[in-house]
Amino acid sequence: MPEMLPVEAVTREALCRSTELAERGLAFVWDVLQWQQPARAFALRFDGAVVAYVNRCSHVPTEMDWQPGEFLDMDKRWILCSIHGAMYEPADGRCVSGPCGRGRLTAIRVEEEGGQVYWYPSRDIRPLSPDDPAPRSL
Repeated sequence: MPEMLPVEAVTREALCRSTELAERGLAFVWDVLQWQQPARAFALRFDGAVVAYVNRCSHVPTEMDWQPGEFLDMDKRWILCSIHGAMYEPADGRCVSGPCGRGRLTAIRVEEEGGQVYWYPSRDIRPLSPDDPAPRSL
């Protein structure tokens, strides 16, 4: 779980409508700052729950989607790194196969309420402001 800010400092950010995340479908991708550097993040629905991660393989820090928003393998069972074939458990981001070893994806806290999905910035991951540079694909 990402490092959390004190409760009084946490402000949730609207991400997307709940209906935009079909079960095991396309992910919603958005820009964030991770450690003050531009990065991308993604949220998807898996087994009814919305999960979100920074779009970086734990093996080599590259973006994982093989097409924009496409993170799941052909069977729609695992999050798959399109570069090295590392496979991750969607529910918790832990590596289950491939060169990622015992690594795991960097989780982003999300919640779903009233037909809307929200994410919570942390000490390390925060919203990208209009003045910040956009992330580059790796």
